[in-house]
Amino acid sequence: MPYADTLPAQRKFGQTTRPDAWWIQPLLVFLGFSAFIVYSTWAGVQGTNYFLDAQGQDYLSPFYSPELWGRTGHSLFGATQPSWWPAFIKFSPAFLIMWIPAGFRFTCYYYRGAYYKAFWADPINCAVGEPRKTFLGERYFPLIIQNVHRYFLYLALIFIVLLSHDAWRGLWFTDATGKHFGVAVGSLVLIINAVLLASYTLGCHSLRHLVGGFLDSKSKAPTCAKAYSCVGCLNKRHMMYAWFSLFWVGFTDLYIRLCSLGIWHDVRLF
Repeated sequence: MPYADTLPAQRKFGQTTRPDAWWIQPLLVFLGFSAFIVYSTWAGVQGTNYFLDAQGQDYLSPFYSPELWGRTGHSLFGATQPSWWPAFIKFSPAFLIMWIPAGFRFTCYYYRGAYYKAFWADPINCAVGEPRKTFLGERYFPLIIQNVHRYFLYLALIFIVLLSHDAWRGLWFTDATGKHFGVAVGSLVLIINAVLLASYTLGCHSLRHLVGGFLDSKSKAPTCAKAYSCVGCLNKRHMMYAWFSLFWVGFTDLYIRLCSLGIWHDVRLF
């Protein structure tokens, strides 16, 4: 009997023998991603209320950092929009920044598996029928662009340094007597944001390959082997850091935004 005749028939969409509530995970992923996409898009389009310096603080939303052109005194190239920006399109400093972390997350190995299931049902979960009959993989457009993940990693590593600097800057407060070191709730929010994003980025699969995974035998390069193990330790919790950092970077923008609007008030701890 030909081998093909022994294969079971392909499941119909949603068909499965799993007895558990398999649909809960993709549903939560869909809702979580959708909520973040809606909020981050809205926050990025605003172009206002993304910094706080009314009471001596120096907080900048991670959606707008680094600020190339913008409204704060830290903008690198000017306090107005660039001259080359089309006049018929509303300018926001976030437009020049957010595509980098968005591209890094969109092409992330973990996120691919998550949103393929939640948004495309490809498949909707393990051992559950999917709505398509063929499998093309990531060799064709548009999914072939997932291969640029390692290049987004290089840019994301630079962002970790910049966001860490923002967290450090948030520990200094200015008053009538000058600039002083201190800690407020906003300072802790920025520090946690930098730590979570660093934990997510430094656990990247591409970084693990970059620092040592390309070797046939790690014992030939002990330094690379140690770096590989360190990245691998973070990589074991890559999914956890992916979600925690996604939530917290959105909360950081929200915190700064609400404080700048006077709805929330940043509490100075010391």
